[in-house]
Amino acid sequence: MSDSNKPEKKSIREMVKRGDSPLVIPGVYDALGARIAENAGFDAMFQTGYGTSASLLGMPDYGFVGAAETVENARRICAATSSPVIVDSDTGYGNALSVWKLVGDLKAAGASGMFLEDQRWPKRCGHMQGKDVISQEEYTEKLGAAVDARGDSDFVIVARTDARATLGLDEAIERGRQNKKTGADAVFIEAPASIGEMRSIGREIDAPLVANMIEGGVTPISPAQTLHGMGFNIILYPLSVLFASAHAASGILAELRQTGATRESSKSALSFDQFNEIVNLSKFKDMEYRYGGSGRSGSNKSH
Repeated sequence: MSDSNKPEKKSIREMVKRGDSPLVIPGVYDALGARIAENAGFDAMFQTGYGTSASLLGMPDYGFVGAAETVENARRICAATSSPVIVDSDTGYGNALSVWKLVGDLKAAGASGMFLEDQRWPKRCGHMQGKDVISQEEYTEKLGAAVDARGDSDFVIVARTDARATLGLDEAIERGRQNKKTGADAVFIEAPASIGEMRSIGREIDAPLVANMIEGGVTPISPAQTLHGMGFNIILYPLSVLFASAHAASGILAELRQTGATRESSKSALSFDQFNEIVNLSKFKDMEYRYGGSGRSGSNKSH
């Protein structure tokens, strides 16, 4: 998918604005996950910050990842898919100038958008305790820099506020309204604690809205169509793939450690051939033949 024949990415701006159906977006954290999500038929995907921290560092979403790691991960993910990728950019890793530069770096990496939050650094996952937020004035400066750097491109900016946890729902809603006025393409109130709070957000903010569905998180999990009926355009499942992958890996490694084999766990795993379809092995075998590698010997299943 990373060659010159890769299809042009769909317009993420039009997807975000459409009101006829919800845009369900899974979280991915590496190039393989991006290929799997695209093969599953999703129109867009989200580079999860938690997944980036966990996969690159083996550490939680606790302010350990910086701009360089985020952009480099985005470059790999975007190269692996023709679907638009929106990148969790945390707080922008600095001041307004840092955010301005970050937008340009993400665009150059192939990203189609960013989430920018108003937490005080070092940030943490929005469903953890101990968060704090910067002033709305400071965040408006950073968001304004992102809007300027976006220009008239298709790059979308999702303005996230974590004020619900520290300043209350009313303040979070007011920040959401202000962020829309500043130029955000979509508004994200992180971690509402009930369906009633979600209905209030949908009723009181006139903008494309994000619902963040984290299994085991603060916000109740609801079907996409139900959330869309409340006024949410984007239904985000940022950690589903991360949790499922960790569960599968834990299971097969436990069996291997205990029994010295993977007979049971491998029954529900992909086969060698199925996995090779995901990474498009046949394409590269064809290229190898075309470029003069047809004389190679050995089994196709050698490593």
